[in-house]
Amino acid sequence: MSFRKSSNPAFSDGAFRTIVGSSSMGAMTARGTYNRVGFLLALVMASAAFAWIFPYADVQALGGKVVIFLIAAFALALVTMFRKEWSPYTAPAYAVAEGLALGSVSRIFNLMYPGIVMQAVSLTFAVFLAMLCLYRFGIIKMTDRLRVCIFAATAGVMAIYLISMLMHLFTGSGLSFITQATPLGIVFSLAVVAIATLSLVYDFDFIDQVSNQGAPKYMEWYGAFALILTLVWLYVEILHLLSKLRRE
Repeated sequence: MSFRKSSNPAFSDGAFRTIVGSSSMGAMTARGTYNRVGFLLALVMASAAFAWIFPYADVQALGGKVVIFLIAAFALALVTMFRKEWSPYTAPAYAVAEGLALGSVSRIFNLMYPGIVMQAVSLTFAVFLAMLCLYRFGIIKMTDRLRVCIFAATAGVMAIYLISMLMHLFTGSGLSFITQATPLGIVFSLAVVAIATLSLVYDFDFIDQVSNQGAPKYMEWYGAFALILTLVWLYVEILHLLSKLRRE
């Protein structure tokens, strides 16, 4: 089975292939990976709660902290991807940095749309649990065709975001449907949420497949980190969609 066409940047074809069977410290298990997912989620939520209640002088000061937290999370994510053996240490650090960023962003959104964060969090966990159950009971199965479709759709979304960022950088305005609460903008957000949701199924399948191949124990942290990436993406997209619906 090839994992080349992964929708998650942390799940590249070579992410596990070169290290399978290379450690004598025990083997990765799916159960161990999901235990790590729970731990990382707890760190994300705890740090997000801290950022939420921290007394900032104003929204501008809060926005400045978001940039710092996002840069830290991005840097730690890159280190984790390129130094997978460090993941038992970098994955928790990433979870804390990402939680601080999400908590700050969520607070800004909640100031604009009271109650939206609780809705987004509830929907994210509901989607996660639903997809996990559907996968575990074999109702949804990962096929080669579905894998390619998820990869292509995710690559397309990332390309749209990149084009919009470049347009904003050079012209001062990006693709309006990404942020505006127009019918096209809402349809776009719905499509992205659907892609992120299907990416969870890919991640579940990937963890199962790789754990069966005897990856070293520290890869449980790496697999958990990669799944957290998808969950963060899903939460942000749901939050964005709900904000559009509030503005409609």
